[in-house]
Amino acid sequence: MATQAARQDAPSTKKGRATRDRIIAVAADLMYRHGAAGTSTPALRDAAGVSSSQIYHYFADKDDLTRAVIAFQTEAILANQAPLLARLDSIAALRAWRDVVVDAARQQHGAGGCPLGNLSSELSDHHTWARDALASSFTAWAAAIREGLLGMLAKGTLRPQDDADRLALALLAAVQGGLLLAQAQRTTDALEAAIDTVIAQIHDQAAPH
Repeated sequence: MATQAARQDAPSTKKGRATRDRIIAVAADLMYRHGAAGTSTPALRDAAGVSSSQIYHYFADKDDLTRAVIAFQTEAILANQAPLLARLDSIAALRAWRDVVVDAARQQHGAGGCPLGNLSSELSDHHTWARDALASSFTAWAAAIREGLLGMLAKGTLRPQDDADRLALALLAAVQGGLLLAQAQRTTDALEAAIDTVIAQIHDQAAPH
């Protein structure tokens, strides 16, 4: 794809929006399975059932498309996890969120990893725009976890002096590190150990009842 200014405006028609959304969704799947570098315009064109000119019409270049994929994957993760995190009011509820994360990885026998983590490993060291976009995505994910922990604090499950920001980052780091090891080991053992260790720490710090 030729490098041009990024196209930020959404298509003005329903059909145009549907086409653009389909291109992004298909590109997200291809990049998840093959990486950004391994996703070519012809492969995307054929998988999405669109022409090359349509891809060029909606996205200035591959970087522009990849930004859209990062946003798509971020929204998908938050849409899946935010409702669970919003209902946190106990250690049991935190463990229920943990089970959803682990079960998703277990269903794939550890394969695949995190779509955001994969793109970060591939792009962050070489592309500032990708690093910034992915950092914002991880910040949003950590913020969703933090909001859940603040709900536990409001319910009295956590003590006022507990640092929700650090605990949220620790949980997110446990998820990312665990998913990375799951890719290599084809087991969720490390993922479970990492998240369970952080939850155990939170449990130990929990307000007495």
